[in-house]
Amino acid sequence: MLRSPALVGLVLTLSLLLARASADDESESRPNILFIYTDDHSHRTVSCYPEAYDWVNTPNIDRLAAGGMRFSYAYIGTWCMPSRATLLTGHHPYGVQSMRMVGTYPGSEYDPEQCPFWPRVFRKNGYQTAQIGKWHTGVDTGYGRDWDYQVVWNRPRYADNAGNYYYEQLIERNGGDPELVEGYSTDNYTNWAEEYIRGENRDPDKPWYLWLCYGAVHGPFTPADRHMDAYPDARVPIPADVYAPRKGKPQYVQDLNLWMKDPAGSGQPVLRSGKVEMASVKPRSGLHGNTIHDWVRQYQQGVLAIDEGVGRLLAALEESGQADNTLIVFTSDQGFAWGQHGFRHKLAPYDATIRSPMIVRWPGRVPEGTVCDTPVGGVDIVPTFFAAASIDLPWEMHGHDLTPLLEDPEYAWPYPVLATLTARKYGRDTDVVPTDPAERDLAGVPWWVSLRHGKYKYIRTLVEGEIEELYDLEADPEELNNLALDADFAGVVRRFRAAQVAELKRTGAGFAGALPDVAPLVP
Repeated sequence: MLRSPALVGLVLTLSLLLARASADDESESRPNILFIYTDDHSHRTVSCYPEAYDWVNTPNIDRLAAGGMRFSYAYIGTWCMPSRATLLTGHHPYGVQSMRMVGTYPGSEYDPEQCPFWPRVFRKNGYQTAQIGKWHTGVDTGYGRDWDYQVVWNRPRYADNAGNYYYEQLIERNGGDPELVEGYSTDNYTNWAEEYIRGENRDPDKPWYLWLCYGAVHGPFTPADRHMDAYPDARVPIPADVYAPRKGKPQYVQDLNLWMKDPAGSGQPVLRSGKVEMASVKPRSGLHGNTIHDWVRQYQQGVLAIDEGVGRLLAALEESGQADNTLIVFTSDQGFAWGQHGFRHKLAPYDATIRSPMIVRWPGRVPEGTVCDTPVGGVDIVPTFFAAASIDLPWEMHGHDLTPLLEDPEYAWPYPVLATLTARKYGRDTDVVPTDPAERDLAGVPWWVSLRHGKYKYIRTLVEGEIEELYDLEADPEELNNLALDADFAGVVRRFRAAQVAELKRTGAGFAGALPDVAPLVP
């Protein structure tokens, strides 16, 4: 059948219009993604978590959870830099090639060809990408390659300023020269993020991805001045194993001696040094004292500005009409311990030291007010973002898309959660487990690998002849009873040991086939 040129032209025009409309619909349906990422932030500081102290109050983060899903067990990372490297690549630290620490801490570098960061893929697929706040993975922040917009505190580049977590930070804007910025950093980051959400510094016709990296509540644990008097009656239960000996724990935990009974006679644990972890700048004011209650109070006070920031960001989304099409993920690089198992930092494989809060809100897609008790990991977040944005994964990632759990928190999730500490080594530099403690240990904690699946957590410390650990998190949430020393659980230990090695091999860990021997199991 012959068609007139006019009719053919009309058909072509209609086809182009339909294709353009389809593309526009796809662009509008793809969500904005707001990834709120805090620092050293334990799940115990968020009042919607049952482990929070009864005096803790975070109403805005709680409102986020009420509108979405709270994950009970999130293992995002083990310390600042490798956690961020995972969130930029979708790989465990041993899969992050070319990343290495150089020069004065926290100096670091990487080759962007060997170590591509995934936001560049979002840029190529129509997203505008932005990052605000702390940067801790190489002096190259990736502006113009990975990010369309950046306002960042580049710690690796300015080592002399790297302790200024809360005031007087050197801030780079879009790869430019640094500017010394006054004001409280948590509030500054919130201001810049709110401006971006409301339309400044971005293309209004593109969906956006914003990674907001707060520096709080990292040491020196400095609250905003307006919060210095908060929680005046704060008291915490004294951890059962704050002092040694610690039954069933490996030698490095037995050796911890950070806390002592108050010489003034209060009977409360106090820090032996009176110093804060990895801090080079003292708080301006507000040190309440040196007991465990004083430190936990000050730490919890630092969360209040984050909570206020979350409230402002939610208001910005609602008032700008973007709330219904914005996926929000709130989590932390890892947790932080105050006395549990004798610790006063992160790094170690226990829930008290590294477990993070994690909350996901996506109106119409994630059921409101739900709780997911399935353990998840930091490597799972990146493939979830790609699925939400309908973008194919650019390379094989170590984690799994969480969409089935976000749709149904009772979904039978088949995957274990692997976590690792490889100190300051990444990629192929981790292929051989060091034996020299000076190379192997970080703040006294040696390399380790853990596997969480169901109610059990299995831990293998990568020191020759060290004991294994197995905990039933349902019966023993404080991880005080090491079942690996009980002959009745030898079969469970062997099963988890094999599963851990299998997961290491699946994800390409070079050291998987040459792990140090463990101590014999109890016969």
